[in-house]
Amino acid sequence: MPTDLPTERAVRKPGTMELDPGAEGIALDETARLIASNKVEGTAVYDSTGQHLGSVYNFMVDKVSGQVAYAVLAFGGFLGLGENHHPLPWRALRYSTDLGGYVVDIDPGVLSGAPSHGPGEDSFADPDYKKRLDDFYGTRFAPA
Repeated sequence: MPTDLPTERAVRKPGTMELDPGAEGIALDETARLIASNKVEGTAVYDSTGQHLGSVYNFMVDKVSGQVAYAVLAFGGFLGLGENHHPLPWRALRYSTDLGGYVVDIDPGVLSGAPSHGPGEDSFADPDYKKRLDDFYGTRFAPA
């Protein structure tokens, strides 16, 4: 995580639902370091050349550690029809302010061969699914 971001400033009392005073009545859901999950969902994902791969459908949070484990990428299809969901290790994504989306260093052809599931399928209920993901990505996106 970048460490050169400015210190957070309080714009509302913690635990309240006050509106952001500087944003024309918009509820506060983003700071310099934090972003609400609903703002991450739908964010574009690009490969390292800037080619659009898809968008963040949702993400999976480890219940025990509280850390985001996977960003589920909606990939392929048209207007939601025929798309597949490809979980990517969260640590594989980095945010690009230039592109206004996340960048992942993976070839689209490789991604198309990754474990995936269709809309409405609950593949994470299968204990072997996480193992297939870990086997596929291996140490490719291991933390530095």
